[in-house]
Amino acid sequence: MRAEARYIRISPQKARLVVDLIRGRSADAARLMLRTVNKRIAPSVLKVLESAISNARNAATDLDVDNLVVSEAYVNEGPRQKRVRPAPMGRAYRYQRRSSHIVIKLAEKGGKK
Repeated sequence: MRAEARYIRISPQKARLVVDLIRGRSADAARLMLRTVNKRIAPSVLKVLESAISNARNAATDLDVDNLVVSEAYVNEGPRQKRVRPAPMGRAYRYQRRSSHIVIKLAEKGGKK
């Protein structure tokens, strides 16, 4: 099963640091990892993981949650918000506020999806 969070206000580079930690792990190990890692995006990634687990439960009644593995986890770049910051001598510096789309897919250890 799959879950996705879109338009999260953090740069994809920072979000990938956390998402890379859980790829390939079991769902329980990934949960524990996200609760202990000290990054601002970790609670959002945990929320997406919990949603994916819940989606898997709702899709299949004979599913064993203990056998779920994070088969795919990636972060795509969302839209950028262009902003202007005042600069010396009447100038303006442009900067971008980046956003991310976080996707987590779960599969069973036995190979079934």
